[in-house]
Amino acid sequence: MYPRKHPQAIHSNESTRTVKVLQDFYAFPRKHLQSLMPDKMKSIDKYLNRITMYKLVLYVLVALLLVAIILSVFGKLPFNPLALVYSTAILLIVSWITNGLFVKVFKTHANVESVYITALILALIISPPATHEYIAILPMLIWSGIWSMAAKFVLAIYNKHVFNPAAFAVALTALTIGASATWWVGTLYMLPFVLVGGLMVTRKIHRFDLVIGFIVAAIAMILFTSNSMTGIGSILRTVFINTPIVFFALIMLTEPLTTPPTKWRRVAYGVLTGLLFAPALHIGSLYTTPELALLGGNILSFFLSPMRKYILTLKSSGEIAKGTGEFIFVPDHPVRFKPGQYFEWTLGHVRPDSRGNRRYFTIASSPTEPEVRLGVKFFPESSTFKKGLALLETGDTIMAGGIAGDFTLPRNKKQKLVFIAGGIGVTPFRSMIKYLVDRGEKRDITLIYCNNTFDEIAYADIWTEAESKIGLKLFCTLTDLVNIPTTWTGERGQVNAAMITTVVPDFKDRTYYISGPHGMVTGCNETLHRLGIPSKRIKTDYFPGFA
Repeated sequence: MYPRKHPQAIHSNESTRTVKVLQDFYAFPRKHLQSLMPDKMKSIDKYLNRITMYKLVLYVLVALLLVAIILSVFGKLPFNPLALVYSTAILLIVSWITNGLFVKVFKTHANVESVYITALILALIISPPATHEYIAILPMLIWSGIWSMAAKFVLAIYNKHVFNPAAFAVALTALTIGASATWWVGTLYMLPFVLVGGLMVTRKIHRFDLVIGFIVAAIAMILFTSNSMTGIGSILRTVFINTPIVFFALIMLTEPLTTPPTKWRRVAYGVLTGLLFAPALHIGSLYTTPELALLGGNILSFFLSPMRKYILTLKSSGEIAKGTGEFIFVPDHPVRFKPGQYFEWTLGHVRPDSRGNRRYFTIASSPTEPEVRLGVKFFPESSTFKKGLALLETGDTIMAGGIAGDFTLPRNKKQKLVFIAGGIGVTPFRSMIKYLVDRGEKRDITLIYCNNTFDEIAYADIWTEAESKIGLKLFCTLTDLVNIPTTWTGERGQVNAAMITTVVPDFKDRTYYISGPHGMVTGCNETLHRLGIPSKRIKTDYFPGFA
């Protein structure tokens, strides 16, 4: 997962112990971390599951700026609070205008949240002006706003970001007009707030593998290149208190559009960026900076990630189960993905609500199918995104990209599997099983499919075909015990230990895939652990990070 040793980076017994502590932290099972504060973690997860990742990041950035304003009022930060308001306002205005112009020129969908997020990040890393510098700082603020938006359009290859927009903007302003970002957010007084907000973001998007890989590599390289004689403890205090490493790792590095799609590639991306983060690294008179480190990592990430965003044209849509719609799109280019992976979907609907105009949904179709299928559950109080989706007519388009996800079939075809699905969480299994059916590939798979009522069962035709052609073993269960049809012969109630051990006699020999609502996935995960199933044989695919 991560290198067990860093021989080039470690030059003292003390530094060796430091790296070992970080490695042990990463190896510490998640279930033990969660058991420390189970009730609080459940409350936090419940909140995170109700908000999109982009909205959470936006709220965190706004909160950090408000905290900074308050701290500056009490003299804890070295600038006037009005100066921070001034620089933030300029960046927001310039970014908003520039983004609007690019949207019209390129005739694409606007991502308003992305504009605000980038502008607020710039406000947190570009120092507010001193009293006599309000005019002097304007070129940097204006050019940073313009170039950050340009990075999303002009420097997009196949409609895909290459560089983190904020990092690109401040690197370019330093190169062209000699105005550098100070990354002032990396201070002692801001650290607690950055840490809390950043951990919430990282937990939501499940990117601790990326963050830990970065921090281990960054600290190892900093220790290796340090000429300080003050001792490792002093160096580490300086790194975490007086540099932006925490903000950089938890907020900027985890930005999904420039992050590789799978775990091991994310680890490589984090490690490379961490190695480049050490401030003592230089080529001649050019020393590395946080923005240059991130841009270097972005280049690697670009080649480790799917290269394209797609324009999908609606071919047809309809209800496939009660409250569940399916949308079938024709892509502008053939889509290459693994069964079970997901897209980031962008819909240019008017006046998006707090959940925004970008959502993550699993691709319900198989790579063997020419169209792209999207299965969506609708509720009485659905988001404006889903309402806009429901209003799409044949010929309308939607943008999708950022194919990612490790919730895919194992390479070992002899591995015995159990798929546990709740409601619309069945879509990745539809993709996997349709793929196996089309290829005529038989695997030992048991599907336990949980719904509230009988008429909410989706993709029944696929399950029937798979039972006859590849030997799929299907068990459906209904949780609304009052309204179960009199002819129902399937299972009843929530998926529990008794049900699993009954329908899967060799349950201890199997690998489990769980997909569905957050509560259902968490509950099944805990049940499997109680049954003695190790974590390495349990894969989950709910989207608390991409609601």
